[in-house]
Amino acid sequence: MNLNSVIDEVGRTKGIDRSILVETLEAAILTAARRTYGAQREIEAEYNEETGEVELFQIITVTDEVENPYREVSVEEVQEAGFDAFPGEELLFKIFYREEDREKAQEQDERYGVLTKLDSQNSTFGRIAAQTAKQVIIQRVREAERDIIYEEYKDTVGDMVIGRVRRFEKGNIIVDLGRTDAILPRNEQTPRESYRPGDRLQSMIKEVKRSSRDPQVVLTRADPMLLIKLFEQEVPEIHEGAVRIVAVAREPGVRSKVAVYSRDSDVDPVGACVGMRGSRVQAVVQELHGEKIDIVPYVEDTARFVCNAISPAEVNKVLIDESNMTMELIVPDDQLSLAIGRGGQNVRLAAQLTGWNLDIISETRLENMMEESRENLLEFDGITEDIVDTLFRLGYNKLEHMAHAPPEELAQIPGLDNETADIVIEAAEDILARPAPGSPEAMTEADYERKELEEVRGIGTKVAANLYDSGYTTVEHIVFEDDPETLAEAAGLGPNVKKAQQILYAAEEQYREEHDLVDDDEGFEEHRTEFFEALEAAEAEAEEGEEAEAAEGEQEEEAEAEEAEAAEGEEAEEAEAAEEAEEAEEAEEAEEAEEAEEAEEAEEAEAAEEAEAAEGEQEEEAEEAEADDDHEEEEAESEAGESEQQDAAGDDTVGEEEQAEPKA
Repeated sequence: MNLNSVIDEVGRTKGIDRSILVETLEAAILTAARRTYGAQREIEAEYNEETGEVELFQIITVTDEVENPYREVSVEEVQEAGFDAFPGEELLFKIFYREEDREKAQEQDERYGVLTKLDSQNSTFGRIAAQTAKQVIIQRVREAERDIIYEEYKDTVGDMVIGRVRRFEKGNIIVDLGRTDAILPRNEQTPRESYRPGDRLQSMIKEVKRSSRDPQVVLTRADPMLLIKLFEQEVPEIHEGAVRIVAVAREPGVRSKVAVYSRDSDVDPVGACVGMRGSRVQAVVQELHGEKIDIVPYVEDTARFVCNAISPAEVNKVLIDESNMTMELIVPDDQLSLAIGRGGQNVRLAAQLTGWNLDIISETRLENMMEESRENLLEFDGITEDIVDTLFRLGYNKLEHMAHAPPEELAQIPGLDNETADIVIEAAEDILARPAPGSPEAMTEADYERKELEEVRGIGTKVAANLYDSGYTTVEHIVFEDDPETLAEAAGLGPNVKKAQQILYAAEEQYREEHDLVDDDEGFEEHRTEFFEALEAAEAEAEEGEEAEAAEGEQEEEAEAEEAEAAEGEEAEEAEAAEEAEEAEEAEEAEEAEEAEEAEEAEEAEAAEEAEAAEGEQEEEAEEAEADDDHEEEEAESEAGESEQQDAAGDDTVGEEEQAEPKA
């Protein structure tokens, strides 16, 4: 049989290269031959293009010492068969395995059977060998088809494809793409979509893998990239690059948010995506079977972008913590539910879209938190209301912000220094370390007892608190209460006696189950008696304790009275001593005053004497001055007389002067 035509036909039909089919045939025939003639023989298969058949050959090696008689032959045996061969050489014998070559097989066995040890004339391929060859061919062809599919689709990841629903397998959808079948896994489907065999299905290729059993092409309808691809199909501005989709956040089948940005100032990115009367976005919504889509304008300002992403809710204030990539959005009270969304959907999508952790806080809650923080902070020395107001005004609204703030950062705030910053941080850390209200660390014994009351069916937090305050501190107090009206009044139920009866019944049922008294009325009555006896004993003990406390109180009062009398005596003695000390001080002060007056009078007398002495000295100086003036006048007069005598005497002046000098 010439296989050339078969190989060509299969190659055209399956799209498989001829060489791959030839290798497949060679492998199939070789596998069948080894199953028929034994795997211990060295056999090779080769396709003959001229005859169009696969030829088999047995290889035998010439050697001096034979270890494997099926693969080796001695030199002597070769020479006896008429061959001239040397050790190391190989002999190639063709195996005639086809039925029509039986005569050739017989002839070869007669001539070289000693060397081949192969009874080929009686060892043609049987049914099992033929089936093995068939399986090899089918497997190789399938592997070749898978390789072709992989090479064809490996570069198409992210592309949109349209197929037909073929069947369903364990929740997965098998989609016919024409060339191959693809799979749409359950986790890649949108929750609200349902299909029937033959329905048109548009999806995106998410992955192409090499698989021997499952479909190689994996599709998706839940990936955010699908939304981008759909907008590229519907919006020419996105396909051309004038409008760019920056980010996508999606909850498949429910709601999505798309952030868009325009590179052209003349193009409105939101309007381009919405289209005339919403035609473009509606086309995408219909393809996604009613999934809601919010189109958000992208801006570089992070705070504004987050406010756009949280729309349609309005934001009054944004607090940014860049170190933790967290933003706190302060919204009006009536916008809180809108900002959070159903099940937290809106804020969750906004966080995915922006990449920030978002915390939505209402104005009322923020005020309550700030007031609570203010009260806690003002308990510490060194922290004033002005400091707290300054911290709140600069955005430190939470104790966590203060505790995690660097000291040098807080020290730069007006009104704070390094010491105050450390005080604020330590105070915030101390407050945060306190157990939270309602936590096991913060619960008291009374809190645990109220919790036990709440375990009874029909008793809530408020009823448990009322019962506890009315003296029903344990479940036994309720179980053994005989009057429902009294219980209703204690629980704050008012005239609702029926509710009180239900509580009594539930408490008794719970008590019986806990103490194995479900059908034991006598045991239950014994427990009742023991409870009331213990209650009376506790009351008697409490009365004794009160009497003892009263006696101790009287003794303490007497001791206090005695201490008061002793204190009064001591105070009287201290008062007398104080009076005596005061009188002594007054006497000393009087003596000091007299001495001061005498000293002052003495100083005044000395001053008067000094003044009189000064006046006498001045008078003496004046008299001496007058005497000096008289003396000078006399000398002047004498000099004038002498000058007149000299003028009259003429030449006798010298002699007269000599005589006048002694008189003077």
